[in-house]
Order: sequence, then C-alpha cells, then structure tokens
Amino acid sequence: MELAPEQCRAARGLLNWTQERLAEEAGVSRSTVRDFECHRHVLHRGTETQIVRTLQEAGVMLLPSGEHGPGVRIR
Repeated sequence: MELAPEQCRAARGLLNWTQERLAEEAGVSRSTVRDFECHRHVLHRGTETQIVRTLQEAGVMLLPSGEHGPGVRIR
C-alpha cells in the first residue's frame, strides 16, 4: 500500500504520537517522517514498509484511496 503524507499525520493523531515517537517506533529518523509529511520527499519502499507496519501494529488501519481519497481508522 502506498502511504500518503496526510494518512501518516492522521494516523499519528489517532495514536497521539509525535513525529519523534513514530520515528523511534519505526526505526527511522525524525527528519524522514517530518520531510515526508511536509511533502519534501517520498519514502523509499523499505522505509514506507517500516512505517506502515509500525502504524498497523499500533492499531491503525490504513484505508486505500477510493472515491474520497486515502484514510485511516483505529481498530
């Protein structure tokens, strides 16, 4: 699944996580999360996989783009 910057921010909001917390949990740098969420760069596939897995393991469901765009839900 392709993670959108807006999904990442929304997922962090549902979890009440900071960028720093997501970075620590996913094993990436805070600047990677910050720059992705600010549309400064796209994620490498491996980094995206780590972040998606981390969010999903924390209880977030990432919804694919559909009629209304990508979304998130908490389990």
